[in-house]
Amino acid sequence: MNDFSCTVRMWDGEYTVGLQHLKSYNYLPQECQQMQLISDRIHRLRENENLEQAARAVLKHLGELKRPYLTVVEEKVLSLIEQEYGVNEGNKPIANS
Repeated sequence: MNDFSCTVRMWDGEYTVGLQHLKSYNYLPQECQQMQLISDRIHRLRENENLEQAARAVLKHLGELKRPYLTVVEEKVLSLIEQEYGVNEGNKPIANS
């Protein structure tokens, strides 16, 4: 964090943004951890050079969600992509319906 900006790690990279452009979603600490886990999973998959366009599109959608959880279907799709590309699923967040 600098005087007028900070570096934010997102699912698709790191960005330096002005403090005036940051918005709080007022997530609880546990929800922030869930968001971090989802972001980490998506980031690991995006590092794969052989990732197909369809998988990239799904990951983009999941990365842009503005809620701290995945639905059951979203979790299944993300897990399937992880399985297909042999990416360690690690600490999977709990899916909500």
